[in-house]
Amino acid sequence: MSERVGGAPDPLGQTLCHLVGDAVWTDLLDQAFERRHTVGDTLMRQGEPGTHVLAPHSGVVKVTRRERSGDVTLLAFRGPGELLGEVAVLDDDVRSASVEAISHCSVAVLGRTEFLRFVTDRDLFPVLVRYALGRLRESDRARGGGDVVARLVTTLVSLADISGYSAIPPGRQLELALTRDELAQHLQVSRNTVTACLSTLERLHVRTGRKRIFIDDLPALRQATSVLYD
Repeated sequence: MSERVGGAPDPLGQTLCHLVGDAVWTDLLDQAFERRHTVGDTLMRQGEPGTHVLAPHSGVVKVTRRERSGDVTLLAFRGPGELLGEVAVLDDDVRSASVEAISHCSVAVLGRTEFLRFVTDRDLFPVLVRYALGRLRESDRARGGGDVVARLVTTLVSLADISGYSAIPPGRQLELALTRDELAQHLQVSRNTVTACLSTLERLHVRTGRKRIFIDDLPALRQATSVLYD
């Protein structure tokens, strides 16, 4: 299992910080400026030019793509230690997906010229290829089969962890800007199945609102993962 910034396990896969090491990652962040976002903010838009990259400091975002049919596909979740928007920068093309904050977050912003210079000076192109392949494998694992309730609980706990919620004092509520449709896409099940699974999680203090998921008791939800997988 990979390590997150600060040494905590990253439940959603190997981050770029893990691949390049803390020293290189810190150098990258030192060259960027910080920007803060609230729940629901759009950080990057599909179709816009690749003028910069983002590296989340805290919080979690979702990556979505609008298909030609008009449908929106949820591609991934990203958190601290990850990089966003590098493909459009490296290809000198437009962005193939949008990025939206699903919790309060802060990101480091680094311009295209500075990022390319940084990658070239440290010969990081092979690492970026490895990182991209790892994210593809991660996406495949998320859509694997198995008990849907267990997979949903695991996803919610992972999102809470990478958002930094596990470090928040007890009693604080975590709000995630997620819809049932997006969770269904991520788990590759029907919306009705996700709705039924969320209903079973109400006893674990997981609530739903308009385009929102609320987690009131992360320890209870985390404990359920061990029970469900026993």
